[in-house]
Amino acid sequence: MIIKNIHYSKKFVKELKRLPKEIIDLAVKKEKLFRENPLHLSLRLHPLHGRFEGIWSISITSNYRIIFERMSNGDILFISVGKHDIYKYL
Repeated sequence: MIIKNIHYSKKFVKELKRLPKEIIDLAVKKEKLFRENPLHLSLRLHPLHGRFEGIWSISITSNYRIIFERMSNGDILFISVGKHDIYKYL
């Protein structure tokens, strides 16, 4: 997976602003790592299944995730960020 550009949905930006500062700081570091090496093991990159087919997840911590979609042009769209239960709100 090659990362060209990352775009942010309004939902993602809104959710990110609500997170604790230490989680925001970690999310920024994980995004940088994702850009440099999207297959890095600490990201725990994996596709979602079922009704979430086509959506992917990376881990910020054991409790926090970034949910994203790979766009047809190779760009990434960060859709949502939050605790593991964010899947319920997609």
